[in-house]
Amino acid sequence: MKKLNIYISRQIFVGFLLVTFSLMSILWLTQSLRFVEMVTNKGLPLSLFIKMTSCLMPRLFSLLSPISLFVAVLFVYNRMLSDRELVVMQSAGISPWQNAKPAVYVGIFLSLFGLYINNFAIPQAEKAFADLEWQVKNDVSHLMFREGEFTTLQNGLTVFITAHEKDDAVRGVLINDERDPAKKVTVSAEHGIIVYTEKGPRLMMVNGVRQEIDNGSGQFSSLSFDRYSIDFGATSSGRKKDDSVRSRTLAELFDARNNPELDEAEANRYILEGHRRLMNPFFNLVLALVGCTGLLVGNFNRRGQGKIISCSIGAMVWIEACDLAIGNLCGKSLYFLILLYANLLVPFALCVYLLFFYNPAWFVRRRLSKGNSHAV
Repeated sequence: MKKLNIYISRQIFVGFLLVTFSLMSILWLTQSLRFVEMVTNKGLPLSLFIKMTSCLMPRLFSLLSPISLFVAVLFVYNRMLSDRELVVMQSAGISPWQNAKPAVYVGIFLSLFGLYINNFAIPQAEKAFADLEWQVKNDVSHLMFREGEFTTLQNGLTVFITAHEKDDAVRGVLINDERDPAKKVTVSAEHGIIVYTEKGPRLMMVNGVRQEIDNGSGQFSSLSFDRYSIDFGATSSGRKKDDSVRSRTLAELFDARNNPELDEAEANRYILEGHRRLMNPFFNLVLALVGCTGLLVGNFNRRGQGKIISCSIGAMVWIEACDLAIGNLCGKSLYFLILLYANLLVPFALCVYLLFFYNPAWFVRRRLSKGNSHAV
């Protein structure tokens, strides 16, 4: 029996990996499309593109894991039932709970792994993604300036550089500034370096010439300089964004009430996120039980198990929909948290009860006894 459980568990886990990989590939493709513009227009390096999209993977895995496991469990047990394997096992005296143990083992393993993903991998990935996003928006030296090309940062401001050097330094700088309608400014310098300030990035240039033409009078002036700086004004803020909810630690989430920077609605959102981090991984176990319970306790039908499978899928959709709806209510009031936990615990308790105590023959005998009483 132990070897059989290991064999079934391996089939479930392989099916889970295949379904998860397929769904994550599709979602990764859809999510990565918004970064394509950065690659084509801003010259985003492929390595940075891969890093940014990879930071999305832990969150996608956490969302898809319970559904993928449900599909894998449903497929494996339905195939075993179609091949009469479960019929033989039940005829040999193996109880539904014993047959469900492989799904339970995989569900427990993925639940524990999900706890790690939710509380360690996702916060770290979100922080890394925020850092990379800030770098993309503000690292104008490598992502906005291309060697040997004229780059228009905004209306009237065009920059040309000959080559990049180390530490955000550039060589051979030419800037044409027509942002002021009253004058036209051209600046050229031998070297420059990007300096990040609170107002945004600035280009500090050394050993250059500043030429200006007054559009009204046509007067021309030229000035040689040792040091000169120009503000691009093309990026957002030089500061990094504050950490999002998903990047906070579990202690910070539950201590949100003591954070003076958060109002009541934001504090509720933080606390809800903390409860979800502890609760959502166990949907792996619950949906694994939902996937196998119907097939194990239902009556075998030679024509297929379409009704049971449909009921199992409907139960899964209902659980996910209730989780989403109740989660929105919890964002307004934390009193609804009890319903959020009930949506997890009630299906679990019902599945365990059916696997241990449900006996279809009892209902058959009850229907027969009612039919005989009516006949009399």
